[in-house]
Amino acid sequence: MTRTDFAFASLLVCLLAIASFCQAQSAASSQAADPNQADTNQTGSSSQTTPAPAQPPAGQQPADQNQSKNQGPTNSAATSSPPSGTSNDRLFFALPNFLTLENAGNVPPLTTGQKYKVVARGSFDPIQIVWYGALSGIAQAENSEPGYGQGAQGYGKRYGAYAADGTIENFFVGAIFPTILSQDPRYFQKGQGSFFDRTGYAVSRIFWTRTDSGHGQFNYSEIVGAAVASAISTYSYHPHPAYHNVPYIASDRTWKNTASVWGSQVGYDTLTLVVKEFWPDIRRWIRKQPH
Repeated sequence: MTRTDFAFASLLVCLLAIASFCQAQSAASSQAADPNQADTNQTGSSSQTTPAPAQPPAGQQPADQNQSKNQGPTNSAATSSPPSGTSNDRLFFALPNFLTLENAGNVPPLTTGQKYKVVARGSFDPIQIVWYGALSGIAQAENSEPGYGQGAQGYGKRYGAYAADGTIENFFVGAIFPTILSQDPRYFQKGQGSFFDRTGYAVSRIFWTRTDSGHGQFNYSEIVGAAVASAISTYSYHPHPAYHNVPYIASDRTWKNTASVWGSQVGYDTLTLVVKEFWPDIRRWIRKQPH
């Protein structure tokens, strides 16, 4: 069953682009270091007379800088994030990314109302119309879930299924279970370290999350929430057994299909978190903003 092939392919391309971007940035940084060192050696005593502004050692950003970022009125996270503790950001300037925070520090937990509000804001964003339309078109071309049939009717059924699948999963993972279990549905970007360190951190957030009280906990909201959403989706509106032009088409309402949908959703969410981790870096690079 190829329900999220297009989504996976899109995100994999993004990950490859991110890896290439990080490698290029690392190479550029190493090349920039040599000319600076050469200039220092050539200027000799003049460089001692007029020293350049001190740069912090690599890897030592914390205390003073983070404190000034959190306290200063020009903190980018503070100015771009609404008071609700969410953001106005969009992945690739299009897809809603309202539950991702960078340079967040200690932020208050979301209330129940805020959790539902931000999930609804992302789930019913106009861009989702285009996204579900693309997924439905690809599924129809591949004749995924043939019980839906073809033509305008088949496309409409697929579109409704994709929209329902995405909305149900978003609410269970981002609002319903986080409210019941007092877990924080937001993704807090790491922002520092190597590509593999940050990738590992992003992947781990699928299984480990923050509670509303600030402690670490197994991410039941993601794992269990996606499983419940998959079961509801599979056994409510996906095709029954049917006959189309004589050949018998088996039902998609099976535990095997439920497990497949669950695995696809968790895998898609995992890749999305990796993209979310590196998107701020790519956005600053596109806008030529300092890191």
